[in-house]
Amino acid sequence: MTMSPTGAVYPGRFITLEGVDGAGKSTHTTWLVDTLQERGFDVVSTREPGGTPLGERLRELLLTQDMGLDTETLLMFAARSEHLQHVIVPALARGAWVVCDRYTDATYAYQGGGRGLGAARVALLEQWLQPPLRPDLTWLFDVPLAVARARMAGERQLDRFEQEAEAFFERTRTAYHARAAAEPGRMHIIDASRPLDEVRRALEQDLLQFLANT
Repeated sequence: MTMSPTGAVYPGRFITLEGVDGAGKSTHTTWLVDTLQERGFDVVSTREPGGTPLGERLRELLLTQDMGLDTETLLMFAARSEHLQHVIVPALARGAWVVCDRYTDATYAYQGGGRGLGAARVALLEQWLQPPLRPDLTWLFDVPLAVARARMAGERQLDRFEQEAEAFFERTRTAYHARAAAEPGRMHIIDASRPLDEVRRALEQDLLQFLANT
């Protein structure tokens, strides 16, 4: 069961996948959803920003339009509010497993760390704007910046976050590590620079342990 800090209990489970662009989250998200469905679970696969019609429109703005940091951060929380209200919480309430490509940790990493807003200000916005709901498990796919850049090279037109300078991604990665250090029971760092089969084996072992304790 998933429990929010306010004491609300949901029969479903909430798993998030995090990491800088180029870390390989999307590939492993697909694998995780397929694996859980093969085990007979009702699975909802979603992403942030996005996940709802309004959220996807906000995603398009966030990835393509220049804007100030405050605007960017507030739009992230606006998209998440819609996402929680219309997708995540209803799915958890009916007993589904929600697999989400990025969640609140990404705001701490990208806006708090990469953009320099700071964790304290992100935390204030989280407390004010977002229902308190923590994932049951988070996988942080960690890769050196050079590896992430090489993976993204030439695959498609990069969005405005992916076009940021190296220093931005180093700050983002550092902020992710700080989140993982603060919540090691929930947030597990996965060395995603390894070959795909090695990463997959590590995920399988971690998932089996999580299922055994669920």
